[in-house]
Amino acid sequence: MKICVYGAGAVGGLIAAWLARAGHEVSVVARGRQLDAIRREGLRLRSKGQTESFRVKADSDPAKLGPQDYVLVTVKAQSLTDVAASIGPLLARDTSIVTAMNGVPWWFMNMRLESLDPGGKLARAMPIERIVGCVIHLAASIPEPGVVSHNMGARLILGEPGGENTARTKRIAEALSAAGFEAVVSESIEKEFWVKLLGNVSFNPVSALTVTTADQLIQNKEVKAYMVEIMREVLAIGRAVGVDAAIDPEARIDMARALGRFKTSMHQDLEAGKALEIDGLLAGTLEIARKAGVRAPFTESLYGLIRARAQSTGQYR
Repeated sequence: MKICVYGAGAVGGLIAAWLARAGHEVSVVARGRQLDAIRREGLRLRSKGQTESFRVKADSDPAKLGPQDYVLVTVKAQSLTDVAASIGPLLARDTSIVTAMNGVPWWFMNMRLESLDPGGKLARAMPIERIVGCVIHLAASIPEPGVVSHNMGARLILGEPGGENTARTKRIAEALSAAGFEAVVSESIEKEFWVKLLGNVSFNPVSALTVTTADQLIQNKEVKAYMVEIMREVLAIGRAVGVDAAIDPEARIDMARALGRFKTSMHQDLEAGKALEIDGLLAGTLEIARKAGVRAPFTESLYGLIRARAQSTGQYR
């Protein structure tokens, strides 16, 4: 298949590399030093002490890559407006868009979330009829430009909004499975997003505020108790709009505990001086809470704290 990965960061780079290794015609939209390195030396994958290099077509201008069978959007939420402005040339009549990112997606429950999609620009550029949601359960990093390190995990959960999965979802799931991922299709992708969100909303901002690895957060009883309260609020918000994650906060913490010592993506972005993924995780969640009439004081306080922290270093606009 002809597949473009829009955003050749850690997760996007890993997906692009494995799909290229499986024989698909893969291209990536990348920028800056990452783009230069991929063009010069290929997309390099580091895993289990071995490094492989894959020649993929790479450009900063999607128009130069042409229409695709699938576009996998793997950027952070704060970059989605740029995607919406330039994704058009990648889309043929039957092109599907796979959104593989953290947080609340702009198409969630077909709500109108102004904090995530001001003016509806994302919905117009990437209509829900094309969407396949993807929840990521893996860890990767970029130790240097053009190099993707696969650290742990390979699970991807896919599904179309509303649960009526069509051939487009099954086809990309099969391609990802054949490429080496543990790809499964869910009839309730919204629930899967919410389970992931419980960890994202709590662990990511708290780890960035404390500059602490996830295992240390769990070991600190006061911090852990604070994160449990946030998870309880997020569970209540989901239930109020018909999405029951059906998981206890302690069980969700156990999922993170099983990963051992790791830095969350927001912690990594803080140290790298990158913009922090605050709105996609917290602003969208709190907008849903307001719409549903659910109070979430712990989550609101965390939103204020991480915004202030990021603004102090120019990492939130």
